[in-house]
Amino acid sequence: MNQENYDKKFETGKKDSELLKAAFAQVSDIRKFEIELYWKRATYFWALIAVAFAGYFSILASEHMPNKFFLSLIVSCIGFVFTFAWFLSSRGSKYWQENWENHLDLLEDNVTGPLYKTLLERPGHINIAEKLVTGPLSVSVSKINQWVSVFVVFSWLSLIIFSAYKSLNPLGVSKYQWLTIGVHAFVVLAALVVCFLMFGFGKTHREKHSPRVVERETKIE
Repeated sequence: MNQENYDKKFETGKKDSELLKAAFAQVSDIRKFEIELYWKRATYFWALIAVAFAGYFSILASEHMPNKFFLSLIVSCIGFVFTFAWFLSSRGSKYWQENWENHLDLLEDNVTGPLYKTLLERPGHINIAEKLVTGPLSVSVSKINQWVSVFVVFSWLSLIIFSAYKSLNPLGVSKYQWLTIGVHAFVVLAALVVCFLMFGFGKTHREKHSPRVVERETKIE
């Protein structure tokens, strides 16, 4: 679809078009709803990750728990999966948010004028403190959130390495050594496979939709 086809579909060139006004109102509402959902999803994952961190350090703090480093390895893998899911969820939310923002840019000219596209910025800063600390800065809040998720992913990876090392370090040469190593490897591999499946098979379907129609008939005899 090119610009001409888009303009024709939504009648963007007609100032009093009811279709254009309805589309603009719908896009504005969906965009606000998508932003609200973004932060709700983030809060959901923050809660899960906080519980995972609490569980991890509670296990390590226990003095009499058997196999506590192996259990901490399992919890750190769970936290890693939760955090990777948060990272992908943030990117998915950003995808849909940008979709509706692009629609808003294209539809607004003959409804409100170029309001959303027009930025009113300070011409300069009064002093160095305002420039570095107190003044506004053009940064994306959602992108900052995604960088936080990346940092937490690497934090979990560090904890996985630490727990795996501490759990395997006391092992001596025995017939059970390779079995124990295999169990540890399986836990880590399972977490990585789940993340790979989320990334590879969790993407939005954008191809042509051809749903099957089933009509149910209801009547009184």
